[in-house]
Amino acid sequence: MFDLDKWQEILSTIKKNKLRTFLTGFSVAWGIFMLIILQGSGVGLQRGVESDFNGSATNSVWIWSGQTSKPFAGMQPGRYVQMTNEDRDQIARQVPGIDNLSARFNIQGNNRVSYKKEFGTYNVRTVHPDYQNIEKVEMLEGRFINMPDLNERRKVAVISYKVRDELFKTEPAMGKYITVNGVPFKVVGIFTDEARNNSESLHMVYLPITTAQQVFSGGNRIHLIALTVGDASLDEAKAIEKQAKTLIANRQKFDPDDERALGSWNSSEPYQQVQKLFRSISMFIWIIGIGTIIAGVVGVSNIMMIVVKDRTKEIGIRKAIGATPASVISLVLFESVLITAFSGYIGLVAGVGILELLSANINAPFFKNPEVSLNLAISATLLLVFAGTLAGFIPARRAASIKPVEALKDE
Repeated sequence: MFDLDKWQEILSTIKKNKLRTFLTGFSVAWGIFMLIILQGSGVGLQRGVESDFNGSATNSVWIWSGQTSKPFAGMQPGRYVQMTNEDRDQIARQVPGIDNLSARFNIQGNNRVSYKKEFGTYNVRTVHPDYQNIEKVEMLEGRFINMPDLNERRKVAVISYKVRDELFKTEPAMGKYITVNGVPFKVVGIFTDEARNNSESLHMVYLPITTAQQVFSGGNRIHLIALTVGDASLDEAKAIEKQAKTLIANRQKFDPDDERALGSWNSSEPYQQVQKLFRSISMFIWIIGIGTIIAGVVGVSNIMMIVVKDRTKEIGIRKAIGATPASVISLVLFESVLITAFSGYIGLVAGVGILELLSANINAPFFKNPEVSLNLAISATLLLVFAGTLAGFIPARRAASIKPVEALKDE
């Protein structure tokens, strides 16, 4: 039941000791403030670092041609490895755990792309349909390359919105024909790549790999294989990478342990290392934040001990006229919880406000959108209530144990 007299008494006591109450509450507010700022900054730093991985899937493996550095089966080192469509097809058939797979054939020379009188030199990538998921290509209009394009060797192209704007100006691009090195291709899709947001990715044209191999005299040659490994662990991703490289080595006849014959990059390893690092940072932040809060709670507890000592005679009189131990305990506990919860709330609001200012005014590649989650806010609130109860419990027990006769003798 709500006891108005009790709360009026608590507020009266706080008003009589404003400086003491302020200093006590400040220690708690500062602890919560630091916890929110540290956690929010940790999130901002993590998002900034993770944004470097947004340009492609974080579970991708990339394999490209190199030059042998070891003799093998009577053949001398120094041979250039030339991967083919069959290497990609064999990986698709024999390596389990792959959910997206694409090859790339590089068109030699500068790639001149034009529409009517407008032209420019752009990056041209010839790929399989799965490449959309590997590079996280986001379509704005139309579609990406599909299997009928490959099977029928269609002359279709998917262009970025930057290429569209530069070549077509204000004219619609969908369904129109552009020329790539003098060969006409129909625009079937327009994409954006804001995740990476760099000049190379936004000045891109995608073509079906089979069409490009035929039109640009590529035969069955490929220069790169890209794949994703689903939800595989780091060890499983490394095993898939090794198995794919071994299959290529067996087909191309070079030592599977020759690291220079094939270059590779497994994004799972740096990504999972970053995740592990930030889990450790988050734990460290919690330790620092909770340690600061504990220091504030200890301060509240000490102040409440002083309050109990100052009010020993008053408490003795209360008990002498019939106050129960429970009412004495609740009086001290409520005051402790009120100071702790109110101060902590101020620290929470101040911390969130600072993070909002940082988010709106800081635009650094390594620090993006610092904020705290709803779960953290709820956890901090529950922590405040618990801390306030804990801070007042020992002083409250001491107050309840005071004997009226001894209290009345106290000077």
